[in-house]
Amino acid sequence: MDLTGRALRAAAARPRVLPAALPGGTPARLEAERLLRLRDWPVAATPAGADLLLVTGPDCPALHDPLERLWGDLPAPRARVHATTAAEVASALDSGRGRLAAWSGRGSGAQRHAGGNDRAQESPEGGGGHAHGQTDDGDTGTGMPMPGGLPLAETGPDRDGLALDRLHLALGPFLCDWPTGLTVRLVLQGDVVQEAVCDTSAAPGGTPFWSDPWLRAAAGEPVTAGAAARHRAAATCDSLGRLLAVAGWPEQAVAARRLRDELLAGAPAGALRGPADRLARRVGRSRVLAWLTRGIGRVDSGRTGGSAPAGPPGADGDARDRYRRWLDRLGHDVRHLDNPAPLDPYATESPRGPWEPAHPPSAALLALLPALLVGAELATARLIVAGLDPDPEELAGAGVAPRG
Repeated sequence: MDLTGRALRAAAARPRVLPAALPGGTPARLEAERLLRLRDWPVAATPAGADLLLVTGPDCPALHDPLERLWGDLPAPRARVHATTAAEVASALDSGRGRLAAWSGRGSGAQRHAGGNDRAQESPEGGGGHAHGQTDDGDTGTGMPMPGGLPLAETGPDRDGLALDRLHLALGPFLCDWPTGLTVRLVLQGDVVQEAVCDTSAAPGGTPFWSDPWLRAAAGEPVTAGAAARHRAAATCDSLGRLLAVAGWPEQAVAARRLRDELLAGAPAGALRGPADRLARRVGRSRVLAWLTRGIGRVDSGRTGGSAPAGPPGADGDARDRYRRWLDRLGHDVRHLDNPAPLDPYATESPRGPWEPAHPPSAALLALLPALLVGAELATARLIVAGLDPDPEELAGAGVAPRG
């Protein structure tokens, strides 16, 4: 009885997919999330739980090495596919499932291991990504990398003057529910962040997807306020989906992403008001979510003279205040999808805040992020990033020099 073959065929019929989104590939990422939901294929949070690595977006040479490390962490049987555009995602998923099905005839389960020559034969494609709290190279300075890429801890003074171990850890650029193209390099003592640096050097040039209506309107192209409201509402749902997923509420994360996809598909306003109101009511009234995000990532616009880090006015308050503003804005935008008036890109806020071509709002959010992370626990750091949800693509699209 070929029990191994049966198990492999069953896994290939509904593979566990690990998405790896590359900068500049937001449409492909959105299509991948939509199709995975429609096909009911499970999304893996870590390489160890994945069968299929799905890379989306244009090739990014700066992220080839992180992608190879990610691919090396997937256990066999496994497959890797790359969809550079949204139109290629469906065929890429079908191809990946076919490659996994081919494993059913390869023999015993002894092939499901992390080493061996199979790794060099399975996929010639490039791409990018390292899931799940990646570390730096882990080279000790002697040319000998440490096991798993983890560098040795070093000692350093903490805020109380004690000499404690310090661990260097990088979050991103391919964590689940993480801003595409962002890497945050941390120095930890215990589980407390002592230092943080944001690296957006992998962000490509081109037009950022979520800010496209504002860029086109600023260039003199005709864009209606209703079209901008639809795009901003979809961006708000995308941000809400990330925050809710990180906070551990997958049902409402799916609801937010389903509404996002319907907005981008051009669904009429009348069909969207009910789902938008239900989402706002359910999330806005959640006491658990409010308790979880209260006091996290507090920002002071500078007008109140508070002790919190100063940031742009649109980021005022803590993570709870920000997601509640997202819900209010979503309700407003869904009711203005048919507004035929021309868009004034400087009077109407873009998804991340007031739009200025030379100073995109995500630049201010990314500059603010390190100050919010220092002193936070590692688990809280994910919520802080999700509660701001900066878009690194805005920097390259506006001609702002990437940092790294």
